[in-house]
Amino acid sequence: MNLSANRRQTRPSLAAFPKCYLDQISHQRTMSVFDWIEQARSLDADGLEMYEGFFTSLDDGYLDDVRAAIAEAGFAMPMLCCSPDFTSPHAADRQAAIDYQQQMIRVAHRLGGEGVVCRVLSGQRWPQVSRQQGLAYAREGILACLPLAEELGVILGIENHYKDGHWRFPEFAQKQDVFLELVQSIPASPHFGVQYDPSNALVAGDDPLELLQAVVDRVVSMHASDRHLIPGATLEDLTRIDAAPEGAVGYADILRHGVTGKGLNDYDRIFSLLSHAGYTGWISIEDGMNGMEEMAESLAFLRRKIAEHWPDTTKRSELATD
Repeated sequence: MNLSANRRQTRPSLAAFPKCYLDQISHQRTMSVFDWIEQARSLDADGLEMYEGFFTSLDDGYLDDVRAAIAEAGFAMPMLCCSPDFTSPHAADRQAAIDYQQQMIRVAHRLGGEGVVCRVLSGQRWPQVSRQQGLAYAREGILACLPLAEELGVILGIENHYKDGHWRFPEFAQKQDVFLELVQSIPASPHFGVQYDPSNALVAGDDPLELLQAVVDRVVSMHASDRHLIPGATLEDLTRIDAAPEGAVGYADILRHGVTGKGLNDYDRIFSLLSHAGYTGWISIEDGMNGMEEMAESLAFLRRKIAEHWPDTTKRSELATD
């Protein structure tokens, strides 16, 4: 199903993100983005979310080849996952993050066209950066990128994130109160909103439904995953690991992804809130850590839930006009 990212939809469409192959594609380079696109043909997805580390070049010709491969496989490219660190204590690093995020906005537009969502983050929770200063840095970074997004018709989606795989420290705006303060500090714009991830709210020790209720009118995209901790581990253990002053690169070893619908998230309540708010954007799964079969299982679960919570009004409209 080849859907454009800016197509008018009556219900959400599904994208797939290969969490299982992230290291192979982005770091080890033992698998290419083209290999992933080919494998994804077997999945019941409408689009493929891309990640900044998937690309071995940012030249126009290479990106056009990626775009063509995605389209030829029958998919849209609705979302690009980026991880700018706007909260670095060093001004040169903050400017570099702005420059790179602007480059990724151009990449997102080239791959997906107008209406594509390009993720932004706040940055790392650097120990020497205060809450007030971090909020100011993150706001400045986002506002510096917003004019280009508006020019190209790209939507910046800030995610309530946990931690990029190469960061030493967790997300600065990981906790709900900090995240909401940052979101509310950005003026309302059709080119800025929230990329909602219920699992990340759980990891932060927050209520995913409470967070969604606070931002539902500004949701522009969603990550649908489920998380769990290894047996015997607790959220308090995760908090202690993340709070280590020296930091630790990557995700904590006690944290695991699983099949969507089999974890801690209540997708019936989540989808009910989104449906009543009129959300019809993209939902991307982060799954497959134990193989493509689990990714297919997650997609099937989400298809069922979308059908339950977003009745197919298209057929009723066609009948009414006959």
